[in-house]
Amino acid sequence: MTIPARQGAKNTLSAVRKVVYGILAGGAFLGALLLFGFAGFALSLPREEFAIPGQAEGVVALTGGSDRVLDAAALLASGQAHRMLITGVNRSTRSSLLAKILPMSRELFECCVDLGYDALDTAGNARETRDWAREHNITRTLIVVTSNYHMPRALVEISAALPNVQLYPFPVVSEHINVADWASDLRVTRFIGKEYVKYLGSLLRTRLLREFDEPEPPPQLRHSVASE
Repeated sequence: MTIPARQGAKNTLSAVRKVVYGILAGGAFLGALLLFGFAGFALSLPREEFAIPGQAEGVVALTGGSDRVLDAAALLASGQAHRMLITGVNRSTRSSLLAKILPMSRELFECCVDLGYDALDTAGNARETRDWAREHNITRTLIVVTSNYHMPRALVEISAALPNVQLYPFPVVSEHINVADWASDLRVTRFIGKEYVKYLGSLLRTRLLREFDEPEPPPQLRHSVASE
């Protein structure tokens, strides 16, 4: 091999090494960033429920746990909200059954509780909440009730759908997932990790890809006139 050829081979090998080292360094940096982000996410999750700072025009409960709906109903019954949406209701759930279960009078239920049946995920919950808020002229304040681990993603989606509405989070502490054990319980770590990935996906979709979203028809909302 001639001297120029050897020098060229050395230069090529050096360039390949630099590319490999760059990829490894970038991967290590990204991994560390995700790890620290996950730790910050886990530490930010509320460990206990707290009071709402004031009254709101409405309250929305995202289905996924009975405590969410019960707590939202209690907020409505106590006068901290004037109207309530339960979003993501199973189509087999009858309004008459909910009227018997929720901690409020039947009159209040028939007057001020609405059921949304079309949402299948958190993004769907946000769209359903947006259309309900527009229908009932909720333009300033809204209480969001969901599980503590789900609250960050719910706020991302709903704030994107209702950018001019002030959201009051009411995180429900789950009896099944103790978020404080995220660093010591592998089951909790995996659960919170999955939620963190979904949270990042919501951030990406709402902040970077919002302009590419196609408008969708509003979900069908059914007013909760209880019937046997």
